[in-house]
Amino acid sequence: MAHLLVVESWVGSMSRLLPRAIREGGHEFTFLTRDLHHYLRSAPEGTAHPLLAARNVLTAETNGIDLLLPVVERLHEALGFDGVVTSCDYYLPTVARIAARLGLPGPAPEAVENACRKDTTRRVLGDAGVPGPRYAVCPDRAAAEEAARELGFPLVVKPVDLCAGMFVRRVDDERELTEACRAIADFPLNARGQVRAPVFLLEELLDGPEVSVETVSFAGTTHVVGVTDKSLGGAPAFVETGHMFPADLAPADAEAAQDTAVQAIKALGLDSVVAHTEIRLTAAGPRVVEVNPRPAGNRITELVRHVTGVDLAAACVDVALDRTPDLRPRPTGLRSAAVGFLVPDTEGTLESIEGAGHVRTERAVLEVQLAEPGRAVRVAGSNNEYLGHVMAGDAEGLGARARVESLLSGLRPRVTTR
Repeated sequence: MAHLLVVESWVGSMSRLLPRAIREGGHEFTFLTRDLHHYLRSAPEGTAHPLLAARNVLTAETNGIDLLLPVVERLHEALGFDGVVTSCDYYLPTVARIAARLGLPGPAPEAVENACRKDTTRRVLGDAGVPGPRYAVCPDRAAAEEAARELGFPLVVKPVDLCAGMFVRRVDDERELTEACRAIADFPLNARGQVRAPVFLLEELLDGPEVSVETVSFAGTTHVVGVTDKSLGGAPAFVETGHMFPADLAPADAEAAQDTAVQAIKALGLDSVVAHTEIRLTAAGPRVVEVNPRPAGNRITELVRHVTGVDLAAACVDVALDRTPDLRPRPTGLRSAAVGFLVPDTEGTLESIEGAGHVRTERAVLEVQLAEPGRAVRVAGSNNEYLGHVMAGDAEGLGARARVESLLSGLRPRVTTR
């Protein structure tokens, strides 16, 4: 039985998948957090969050790496850890630093830090010749305005260190650029209270569909598990409205996306990681959007398991323990699986979601999760404002996305406007 240290976590699906994978692997874990109430608040009333079923639940200031490392060293002496993991992007560099300090398996800290900073990823991939958009890193709005004139509109403006599409915006002129930069600047701390980098990333707007490549890198080799497609909405934001695995692509396009993802992971020097690499299939060829050195979120990890039987959360645990992950596909009875998100387009208070009862009983439905009445509703500007999701599968072919879209069309949120 191995003993893992779990440092913080998202409170969504991966916060349940990771503890389950640890438990099903016959292991145990200690959970370390700076704010226990963050996880208590996220559990449904009357239930305990799976992370709090750890062998030990400990608190420490996880936002300061220099103060945290001596604490973790003392914990390691007392408890003996065999690996260290997190599911939260904001703590991936922390976990890599801890693994290196304790002599535990894990990716190189510099590689993780470069992957977690969108501006540094651009520089590293550009130096290695991995295709991406034309871009500029700007320390302030004046520099952004100058760079925009050189790059030309339309552009995409991004923070370099946030997740879930937060504050990522298409801009078509200087006024929109100013507004996008102001919104980013007015958000100085991330959701975990960490100070953000005060820079803006400007990128050319890429054409073509967006996909993600799910991979596991271990012992110097990157294994491609598959390619997932993505639908986007919420313009000028880039809100993920749904995914299907596997992506409905021509074989040549799927191969090009996979090859580009593997090149990006190699250029960053990532190993001992499960990764989720987002790519645009443009008219000029694949272009890397970003590389995430952790299992895919937004239910993609579940889609992969429904179709292939491959458990990316378990693979994440295995590579953290320096164990060869089981990536053999096995029959599941499904040829494709898809998820669609209920994206609000108005503000107010949720009264009900009509049609939910019918959707739950439909054939091929794998999962339905919907917000409860009374929830505050905001117009979606990122992947954080969903009112729920529907997941469905197709045993015959690539029809899962169409089924999900049909099911979502039967859901009607009733919102009382303010």
